[in-house]
Amino acid sequence: GDDTKTLVFTIGQKSLTISSISIANKVYDRLNSATISGTPTLVGVYGSDVVTVTGSPTATFNSINVANGIGVTLSGSYGLSGADAAKYTLTQPSGFTANITPKALTVTGAVAQNKVYNGNTTATITGATLVGVESGDAVTVSGGGTFASANVANSISVTAALTLGGAQAGNYSLTQPTGLTANITQASQTITFGALPAKTTADADFAPGAT
Repeated sequence: GDDTKTLVFTIGQKSLTISSISIANKVYDRLNSATISGTPTLVGVYGSDVVTVTGSPTATFNSINVANGIGVTLSGSYGLSGADAAKYTLTQPSGFTANITPKALTVTGAVAQNKVYNGNTTATITGATLVGVESGDAVTVSGGGTFASANVANSISVTAALTLGGAQAGNYSLTQPTGLTANITQASQTITFGALPAKTTADADFAPGAT
């Protein structure tokens, strides 16, 4: 008789991927938390199949320090739902990177100090206190500035050139204080005469020398 055979075909699930998401760059905050930007979009769904993406993974920077292209890890996963979800599998997104940029610090309390004329424009700045350092970070401020003129005058403009130091200084930038002024006062001059020899009225006049 006829040899009848039954053929069985297995239709595998199609793998989908996710697009339209990225990791947002952020300003240094001493935390490793990252933010996922965009709305996840499924790539590869056939025609009118009803499939949606679910889930809300969290993102974490692999380092808390300022740098470009820092690796980002997703915790948790996206999933699939919808009438045709069983026809598909989902490849989790990976390979994300983002930047952590320096946090800008400001200075309060900076005062340019008056000085006696010495022929240069070097200025001393005291009292500077940093504003905005994250709790637990070791960051210091030091340095001076430059007078706009080396000559004697009052209220001469001083341009600050302070710098940051400390273990976490690399995670910050510094906004220099502005509006600083100080005075340059006249330098005093001392004249010193040499010792005078004993004289009588018959001797020649003195010829003192001075330095």
